[in-house]
Amino acid sequence: MLTLTQQIQARASELGFELVGITPAAHSETIARYRQWIENGYAGEMHYLERHLPLKADVRQLLTEAKSVISLAMNYYTLDPPKALAEDPARGQISRYAWGDDYHELIRERLLELVEFIKKTAESELKTRVCVDTAPVIEREYAQKAGIGWIGKNTNLIHWRSGSWYFLSEILVNINLESETPPLRGSCGTCTRCIDECPTDAIIEPNLLDSRLCISYLTIELKESIPKQLRPKMGNLIFGCDICQEVCPWNSKAVSTTEPGFHPRDGNLAPKLLSLIGMTQQDFSKRFKGSPIKRAKRRGFLRNVLVAIGNWGEKQAVPTLKNVLADEEPLIRSHAAWALGKIGGKTARQTLQTRLTVETEPEVITEIQDALLEIE
Repeated sequence: MLTLTQQIQARASELGFELVGITPAAHSETIARYRQWIENGYAGEMHYLERHLPLKADVRQLLTEAKSVISLAMNYYTLDPPKALAEDPARGQISRYAWGDDYHELIRERLLELVEFIKKTAESELKTRVCVDTAPVIEREYAQKAGIGWIGKNTNLIHWRSGSWYFLSEILVNINLESETPPLRGSCGTCTRCIDECPTDAIIEPNLLDSRLCISYLTIELKESIPKQLRPKMGNLIFGCDICQEVCPWNSKAVSTTEPGFHPRDGNLAPKLLSLIGMTQQDFSKRFKGSPIKRAKRRGFLRNVLVAIGNWGEKQAVPTLKNVLADEEPLIRSHAAWALGKIGGKTARQTLQTRLTVETEPEVITEIQDALLEIE
């Protein structure tokens, strides 16, 4: 007869979780290092991480009665974009995790189904807490302790058989489940590809990431202007970045997910940059409803697109950028000015000079002035 742990693992697999591990609920063993990471400023403007520190110290802060942590991983790898699309600077690159539906809702629904199964199967009154990404849990620590994988030099959790294209989640339960802590299989060894290939040198040493330099942070979490010295290094990445995973040798073993919700929505696989820039708020809300991309909001997403257009550097974008200089969002106008400065030419200069006569926002005025110096 299967133990409760084995039954949970079997049901989790049926629900689409490829990797499942169970550990006792306990005080975090990495909280001191995590606290130091925040104190060093590596979290950037993600101030919520500091606010969550007391909760992250122990999962029992989230569920007082918690005795076990069920760690789960769901594969979101679908396909490799055609080389012609991936290398076309006129197209934007979106991180794979955001190609399809918002994983938060999809995974939460599956976790709740698993909770219902446990309630029916366990011979005790059950108390639970489901956690999907945004919950204050140091999830990679518990996943590694549960044998799901090891934390790689790029700070992602890597499984020896199938790599790192996984969403992590947890269920806290108030029952003692049988747990195993198998020895970890695989390692990064001497490989440093993720460190070497990061365009912004965000991985400052193995297993230590400075979020302020990470393109995923810059295009999603950062809400204001992207530092000018980092913009040219972003290429055509307009939402997130997969480079440190794409170059990881362990991901050569990745197998496509069977979850249809993670497959690319129409228009999310290397969209043309100029097709995105004219979106109104209504257009943005409609296009990215139920998508992780909505987190960046219109102002942040179009900011990212404008950086990519500037890096593309083609004069055919100038007429579109001229219109964008009149956008109601100063953040968007300022990055449009930067893009015009990168493209250069007589028309771009005239466009910037004309806008300078009516612009009132100091930040935008500075960007226009800097862009004109770039052209001259």
